[in-house]
Amino acid sequence: MRKNCLASAAAILLAMAGASVHAQGSTPAAAATLKPGDYIAAVVNSDVVAASEVVQRVERLREEARRRGDNADPELLRKQALDALIEDRVIVTYARENGPRVDEAELDRVVGNVAAQNKLTMEQLRERLKAEGMDYKRFRENLRDQLMSERVREREVQGRIRITDGDIDRYLEERQAAAQERAMINVAQILVPVPEGASPAVEAERRAKAQAALDRVKAGEDFAKVAAEVSEDANKARGGEIGMRPADRLPDLFVEAVKDLKSGEVSATLLRSGAGFHVMKLVERQKGSSLNMVLQTHARHVLLRPSAQLSAEQAALRMREFKRQIEAGRATFEQIARQNSEDGSAEGGGDLGWVSSGGFVPEFEEAMNALPLGGISEPVMSRFGIHLIQVLERRDVVMENKQLREQARTALRERKYDEAYGEWVKDLRARAFVETREWLD
Repeated sequence: MRKNCLASAAAILLAMAGASVHAQGSTPAAAATLKPGDYIAAVVNSDVVAASEVVQRVERLREEARRRGDNADPELLRKQALDALIEDRVIVTYARENGPRVDEAELDRVVGNVAAQNKLTMEQLRERLKAEGMDYKRFRENLRDQLMSERVREREVQGRIRITDGDIDRYLEERQAAAQERAMINVAQILVPVPEGASPAVEAERRAKAQAALDRVKAGEDFAKVAAEVSEDANKARGGEIGMRPADRLPDLFVEAVKDLKSGEVSATLLRSGAGFHVMKLVERQKGSSLNMVLQTHARHVLLRPSAQLSAEQAALRMREFKRQIEAGRATFEQIARQNSEDGSAEGGGDLGWVSSGGFVPEFEEAMNALPLGGISEPVMSRFGIHLIQVLERRDVVMENKQLREQARTALRERKYDEAYGEWVKDLRARAFVETREWLD
């Protein structure tokens, strides 16, 4: 993670744990850790939520609502703020008891990285934290909490997601069907219209005329010649050809009528539609891309993680300013990423390497796929934070079936992640001890 100032770095560390007031035991012990004049808003397992935290979270929510132009109800904001902080504590306290351990050596390395990323020595880090009213020991423990919370979340949520071979088969079938819908086909028709509300006699006469045209084509006459003589549609001068179009831009009845035909073949039976009777011919089919032919994208990004001191709206504003700097030539994307991105790609200028379709979370991938080469996105929100994305290259690669199925498994896991996360948090909260208390703002 990377920030321009320590206050922001500290906010990142508090994003999961909040401005946590740690307690080691029951309510009295928890209360003893509160700052003078503060109150307990809630007790969550072995931790507490301070009233001052709720006030800070309410202010943040109110500011976000104001930016959206919403006039939020104060009581609703207070409830949302308290619920969010309780959820944070439920996860943190569970992680402390059940998460992977973070030993002192690892924590030393992470704290050292925070100092280095902010161009501070360890002594300067301590002094800066002191100036901002944060105890160094608490800073370390907040960081430990976040690391454990992130790790236990990924472990527990991923463990809840079950992907079967049947799920993968259905996903690939959906992909194949979508590819076929994008296939280009050219069909020709001989149309004998039937007036709306026609009598049975008129409909029979129209059917007979269409059948006669089909019989002529089956007997070897040129389809275009019969169409020019019999058809009553706008394309009869072109032999009834509609022209090459994506399958999903044609009537479903037409696509269904020619799906089993080879190029040049005519459907053996008449097609009845609301317009009348059709003799259908498949002129040409250009198949959709094979599932094994996969698009890969080489992209890079800048990531900012919203926190207690950096709202999503503020992060988005910073991203728009980064984009203006890059487009004006005042900085390169790589420089912005190295100095600001809050993930492991920062050192490489935000480079994410080559990734196949389905390899990113859906909201990231949708925005990335809409970009031209070299294009830079608007700020994009995902569960990891706010992204600024640039596409460097694209290529098609042939993927083996085993790789294809593994890619499908990854995509399905992403589809199910949010639901699994919500269920996990709901279960944690149901098992947690939560006591809310009355207090005055």
